[in-house]
Amino acid sequence: MKRENKPKLLTRLSRVEGQVRGIARMVDEDRYCIDILTQLQAVRAALARVETELLRDHLSHCIESAIVSGDADEQRKKVNELIALLERSTH
Repeated sequence: MKRENKPKLLTRLSRVEGQVRGIARMVDEDRYCIDILTQLQAVRAALARVETELLRDHLSHCIESAIVSGDADEQRKKVNELIALLERSTH
């Protein structure tokens, strides 16, 4: 991960953490289901943005480094990791 992205990602994750605590409070307070579901969608969207940023980082740092290195084994390893990750996300 690029160091310059770390604070931004941690800030986003802290915000998500706060949203999840807020959702738990809403459930505890028997709030209206649609309001809770709306907040759940917001959390999923926020996590998707974090995931996209991490994936972008991985591609531009780890994958790019493997390509530049010329090490075919390392390149295959990185590609296989990415394929496994994408397979997990579709199940």
